[in-house]
Amino acid sequence: MKKSKGFTLIELMVVIVILGILAAVIAPRIPGFVNKAKEGRTKGNLGNLRSAMNIYYSDNDGRYPTTNAVSDLLVPKYLKAIPAAEMPPNHSPSSAVTGDAGVSAITAGDAGGWIYNYNNASAVWGDLLPNCNAHTDSASTNWSAY
Repeated sequence: MKKSKGFTLIELMVVIVILGILAAVIAPRIPGFVNKAKEGRTKGNLGNLRSAMNIYYSDNDGRYPTTNAVSDLLVPKYLKAIPAAEMPPNHSPSSAVTGDAGVSAITAGDAGGWIYNYNNASAVWGDLLPNCNAHTDSASTNWSAY
């Protein structure tokens, strides 16, 4: 009996069919994985922004910025740059910080980027969150709820 050192044609075809089935199952889910990665990046960036705001608060005797020009106050001392908010699939990445002077809550719009409450008479002074009240993430949580 002769021993062969390679694979037979049938064995190769079986492997190719199995790989094709796996690719067909996984390929439609790839865009969802990309969106989840962008969501995770946005949530991480929000945490970084809030940490920088808390350090600013500590350095300034318990006072948050009272202007909507947060990027001028945080960059470059606390952050290299304002990180982008990526809220797929509805908004393109934006690092814009919009000011809000609401008294009892921030009124997020649908512009993307970030929204910051700079009203020192407000109960929510210093709040910073994604500026999207019209869309949800992959877990059906409103973006402005973070």
